[in-house]
Amino acid sequence: MPEHEDEALLLDLLNSTPVADGRQFDLLATDEEARGWARDHGGAGTAGEVTHLRRARDRLQEVVRGTAGPETLAPLLTDLRLRPEVTQHGIAWHLDVTDDRRPASRALLTWARIQEELPGRLRPCANDECRRFLLDRSRPNTARWCSMKACGNRLKARRHYRRAHGQADATARKGV
Repeated sequence: MPEHEDEALLLDLLNSTPVADGRQFDLLATDEEARGWARDHGGAGTAGEVTHLRRARDRLQEVVRGTAGPETLAPLLTDLRLRPEVTQHGIAWHLDVTDDRRPASRALLTWARIQEELPGRLRPCANDECRRFLLDRSRPNTARWCSMKACGNRLKARRHYRRAHGQADATARKGV
């Protein structure tokens, strides 16, 4: 699979517990939803695959949020192998793992590659009310929100409101 597809898989997996209207949702909550999600992301939707995806998602979210260390991912890596193949373009690496573990393993390997190639750029949204994650590809590495339209504008509007009303309150107290 191309890198961008694996990055999309990782971000979609991390973002499968969004908050909407102040309520958290889990897109893998029911077996039926999880099987559909897995199929939509290149999997078969088997029970084993769903189990591995949920486990990988939960641990990856903890690691990216900084509430757990990368060592918590170790149990998910057992029996995962990369097999080299010499091609006319060099060496290609193929994931050698059972089909049930393939999507979760791809997400884990993509997380590892991002940590190595783009350290600090995969992070949670800066909006405390949001449960989404972002991969910052901006040159200055300053992106803070999963979406400027949603979280970014919302937080900027709140800050502006507080400043405007805070200044108005201070002016009223001074008798100006």
